[in-house]
Amino acid sequence: MSDSTTAKHDDWDTHWDRYAEAATLNPAQRMRHEYVSDWLVKVAPNKEAHILDIGSGQGDMVRLLHLLLPDAQFMGIELSESGVEISKRKVPSAKFLVADLFHPGADLLPYTGWATHAVCSEVLEHVDDPVAFLRQAQPYLAQGARIMVTVPGGPMSAFDRHIGHRQHFTRESIARVLSAAGFQIEETHSIGFPFFNLYRLTVIARGEKLVDDIRSGSTAGHSGLAKFVMKVFRFLFRFNLPSTPFGWQVVAIARKASP
Repeated sequence: MSDSTTAKHDDWDTHWDRYAEAATLNPAQRMRHEYVSDWLVKVAPNKEAHILDIGSGQGDMVRLLHLLLPDAQFMGIELSESGVEISKRKVPSAKFLVADLFHPGADLLPYTGWATHAVCSEVLEHVDDPVAFLRQAQPYLAQGARIMVTVPGGPMSAFDRHIGHRQHFTRESIARVLSAAGFQIEETHSIGFPFFNLYRLTVIARGEKLVDDIRSGSTAGHSGLAKFVMKVFRFLFRFNLPSTPFGWQVVAIARKASP
């Protein structure tokens, strides 16, 4: 994501240097990764699968998918050099590239039409123009490739704004974005009710205090209390309903449309 599509205060190297461990421990991230992996295990269980993680962060998604689909090939593209370096250490057999989709370098050219399946998880809320971003990702997907997108729904917290969220989505709004970017919508879901919503409400209630804690380094997933709370929510997330109108985690599955 370049300055043309994200605010200039978005520093993803600093983000991953600061939040890498907390993100790995985050029960919401684990919930999303399990949802994505359950889908991919069903639709891409073969050696021919080429799976692209668009906005691969620090590689946690690819690490999980590689364990479940060891015969598939994986590539992650990520704006942050720090994120890519962490990812390479986690999954040495996967390909990770530092890439700005709006200014792609020559190293991306060999991967035109490469991906049979793609994931774009918790990325579009950070982008000023999600439609343009997805259009820029399209060339790296094979004809008919399927993509799962996850984005936050529900109200925005002070911490969300602190880490650069521009907007949150509904099932209808993410479907419009994907359609405008040239994808055919297959299904949309609102997942996570009721306990993911409760988790989000705790973050919202914490407000600016959570931002202050993180800025001061007093909480980044390291404290005993924070780890205990995360374990409690990981347990509770097992009892979330699969898809309701009320879940604050929004998921869409789409297919690259014919030209």
